[in-house]
Amino acid sequence: MSSLMSSQIRPSLSPPPPPPQPQPNQSTTNPSIHLTILPITEPTHQDDSPSTDYSARSQWLRAAVLGANDGLVSVASLMIGVGAVNQTAKAMLVSGLAGLVAGACSMAIGEFVSVYAQYDIELAQMKRENDFEEKEKKLPSPAQAAGASALAFALGALLPLLAGGFIKPWGVRLGTVCGVSSLGLAGFGAVGAVLGGSNVAKSATRVLVGGWVAMLVTYGVLRLFGLAFGMDASA
Repeated sequence: MSSLMSSQIRPSLSPPPPPPQPQPNQSTTNPSIHLTILPITEPTHQDDSPSTDYSARSQWLRAAVLGANDGLVSVASLMIGVGAVNQTAKAMLVSGLAGLVAGACSMAIGEFVSVYAQYDIELAQMKRENDFEEKEKKLPSPAQAAGASALAFALGALLPLLAGGFIKPWGVRLGTVCGVSSLGLAGFGAVGAVLGGSNVAKSATRVLVGGWVAMLVTYGVLRLFGLAFGMDASA
């Protein structure tokens, strides 16, 4: 009976459970550590420098660069045209000086009237919109535009005037005026392109060819006029 009782109270022995298998994304040494591999991306470089607003330069750029170009072309063409009918150095010098003064005054007055008309239009619009006090300072200045145009015209006109006005031989004088004027035209075109953010080569070529056409037409017309009316004067 004792053997029967011992067989009834003896617990049944079952095989131990198998050990847990490691997961594919877990380390066998430390299951709590998870490794995540991120793709490597190249750093992006952002240009934080402010972009140049070339449109804000249009007002004074037009008054300065184009004024200098007009002065150079006008006075050079005038001197070459006068040289076609009068080969004296004094005639070319006086004509160039007269062109400088008259052109600078014309540019100043024309720019003053043009900018003042724009000023009145914008001022009237601001008053209608009740926005006068905030934008009054942004209006263009007619006096500054006139002064810039006159000064730029005079500086451009000085190049051919000083280069060829005091050279006595007619051929050398004419060639010097054309050569210096060509360099000045190309330079003004390049400066305008740099300040305006456009193509330098195209701008310089366009201004240079335009100046050549103006000088050539002026010389041809005055030469034909002088021959037709017998106005050819020797040095």
